[in-house]
Amino acid sequence: MNHHDLFEERLQPCREELRGLYTSLYGENEGAFAYFLGMLEHALGQRKEALRQQDERRLAHPDWCRSNKMLGMMLYPSCFAGTLKGVRQKLPYLKACGINYLHLMPLLDSPEGKSDGGYAVSDFRKVRPDLGTMEDLEELADACREKDIALCLDFVLNHTSEEHPWAKAARAGDPVARGRYFFYDDWEIPAQFERTVPQVFPTTAPGNFTWLPDCGQVVMTSFYPFQWDLNYANPMVLNDMTENLLYLANRGMDVIRLDAVPYIWKELGTDCRNLPQVHTLVRLIRLACQVVCPGVLLLGEVVMEPAKVAPYFGTPEKPECDMLYNVTTMCTTWNTVATRDVGLLRHQMEQVCALPRTCLFQNYLRCHDDIGWGLDYPWLSRRHQGEVPHKKYLNDWFTGRVPGSWSRGELYNDDPRLGDARLCGTTASLCGIESALVSGDTAGLERGIRCDLMLHAWMLSQSGIPVLYSGDELGRLNDYNYHGDPAKADDSRYVHRGDFQWDQAALCRDETTVPGRIFQSLRRLEEIRGDQAAFRADAQVDLPQTGNASVLALSRRYGDEELIALFNFSEESQTAWCPQGEFTDLVTGQPRAGGALDLEGYGFLWLKRGGPAAG
Repeated sequence: MNHHDLFEERLQPCREELRGLYTSLYGENEGAFAYFLGMLEHALGQRKEALRQQDERRLAHPDWCRSNKMLGMMLYPSCFAGTLKGVRQKLPYLKACGINYLHLMPLLDSPEGKSDGGYAVSDFRKVRPDLGTMEDLEELADACREKDIALCLDFVLNHTSEEHPWAKAARAGDPVARGRYFFYDDWEIPAQFERTVPQVFPTTAPGNFTWLPDCGQVVMTSFYPFQWDLNYANPMVLNDMTENLLYLANRGMDVIRLDAVPYIWKELGTDCRNLPQVHTLVRLIRLACQVVCPGVLLLGEVVMEPAKVAPYFGTPEKPECDMLYNVTTMCTTWNTVATRDVGLLRHQMEQVCALPRTCLFQNYLRCHDDIGWGLDYPWLSRRHQGEVPHKKYLNDWFTGRVPGSWSRGELYNDDPRLGDARLCGTTASLCGIESALVSGDTAGLERGIRCDLMLHAWMLSQSGIPVLYSGDELGRLNDYNYHGDPAKADDSRYVHRGDFQWDQAALCRDETTVPGRIFQSLRRLEEIRGDQAAFRADAQVDLPQTGNASVLALSRRYGDEELIALFNFSEESQTAWCPQGEFTDLVTGQPRAGGALDLEGYGFLWLKRGGPAAG
């Protein structure tokens, strides 16, 4: 079938919805809508045959991403292997890790020194020169596809760099280019916005607007002064940004991460977060992908509480994002490590498990970013825990300031007045492995490793795609070298963004070493997960009571299979209640009876009802 006929076949079921959504934002702008449709047809014509064939395979098997065999890793290409060609050469290592989903941190062209870690894009169709070329990215995507590794790339929706050609033209006075942003002659309207719009970085980048003295204008900059917010009330912005997204999909990306998606529609008198038009825009982008690249998934970055996250899935009839970050569960997990009380985590999981089983999350313990304490403070307040003192306790615990703490992290965006600092550090250092190695504490090292492995087992037990942060598979420690780099010293997130330690990776098979022990232990857990259908993303999940405030239990059911998982979030041994029956311990292979069970400090159990046969 030629691409025009294929375009018409895919467009026909959604043409009227596309028109209705577009008109709801831009009125009867036939010229802009015609351009949008023409752009979609052109993008489909540019999609190469290998990708079209993959689209058809995924349309025939839409649950490919819900498999219990899915395992991801996120990494910075520069830190991991220097360049994109280097990453391609290291694919055998990733396969040895069991990875079939690779999330590359930002790699598009951005100005050195004003990149916000790559989230200030100056060209959406160019790779950073130090990493390689767009051809290198496409070759990496081709190589990943040959090895059945799905590739994910960040796409910054909300803003561009001030060095983007649109921004340069706007700065020079081009009225068409200025229409792509929020430009004002004075502070009158910006001041009105500031009354209702929260600040993203009140310490390092206060305010939501920046004065440009060279052109005598004020421009909206919600994140940093060098990141100019795009005005999606202008159809040119939606048309061109969607075309940029499809360009990247046509280079072979399997998952597109929509960065900062809740912020993309601005309206005076609101907080400019999660407005209804945001969902209209995401639905339009989803439909565009449905026409051009139906095998590509959209991953939404929504760093909000569960009530505001779930709407980004859309509805079964009108889906928006295919997958979302499970941000709240991640930070609530670390809260549980510090408090040894699973109450809030159980409350959080009850909300997640109440969502339809079609909802797909990307689960993780650590990522490239800091940990923001976006907890359910109304729930905590009912337990007489105030927000500010609770955040202070968490940050003090994880930075080793609390007596007896073995955790080693650093604060980011610390504002003592607001008590709203965020936390940085690798999983291993936050679990106490670093402090134990430094002090030579053998018992502390065992405790830290058990904590690290229990947390990974917990992450692997959640519904969705589990994603490791590069280096965590080896027990990577904090990297303090950034303190000596003037370009990085002010950003403590670089404590967990250091270069990959290939000398540690060389020890991955030696279980007498910490890297080897963690690597091999994780691989065994990952392989067990891949063998058991109860770990599928669309399994039924419930939360049995354990009778112990430090122990969380999950019940996972898929078909005739049932798995009971228990996790001890205390360093002390605990006794917890498990449903009655005969089980097999999937880790040891030994039979276990239900009832009262003992778990060592930071211990966990994966118990399959009946025999150990794989699902």
